[in-house]
Amino acid sequence: MRKWFGLAAVLAAAIAVPAIADTPPAHIRGQVQSLDGDTLVVTPKTGAPITVKLSPHWLVVVVKPISVDAIQPGSFIGTTEVDRPDGSGQSLEVHVFPPGVKLGEGHYPWDLQPHSMMTNGTVGTVKPGANGRELDVAFPSGTRHIVVPPDVPIVLMTFAPDHALVKPGAGVFVIGAPQADGTYAAGNVTIGENGAAPPM
Repeated sequence: MRKWFGLAAVLAAAIAVPAIADTPPAHIRGQVQSLDGDTLVVTPKTGAPITVKLSPHWLVVVVKPISVDAIQPGSFIGTTEVDRPDGSGQSLEVHVFPPGVKLGEGHYPWDLQPHSMMTNGTVGTVKPGANGRELDVAFPSGTRHIVVPPDVPIVLMTFAPDHALVKPGAGVFVIGAPQADGTYAAGNVTIGENGAAPPM
């Protein structure tokens, strides 16, 4: 359990990485081009390579596929989702946080695809539905009813101390704070198991 508190602390610290005033963090998705010490270069799907300056004690977070059955009442999850016609949400992916880790609570815009949102919160009711598993997810400002279709990726966030996992060709997701020199600063790098692209 102790390492998960460490994970929470480092991830929380990463959110506080200094950035240019009034500039929101960037969601950097792509493949590792190179890692030289604490300097990561990511090749995105489109555009020029992106340079990320990692903090001295940066963390690797590995997301591993899990069954939807792992989502239970009391689980803390994040899910990228879009509106359904009835006003509920439909998941595009779900990432389950380890016990004791609660970060990014709320319901706010996300950029995985047009009009997508991120909902992070604690799962209440879980039940089967006609279109997949149905969840009620609570966060400080409200509750969101979300349908998780059977074909969406569901992953568990785990801690990995080995920076060598972040190697050329691996798929990565980084939340980076823009810097005045055109680079980004970050405190952690998320990768998929066996180098797969993280779904968020």
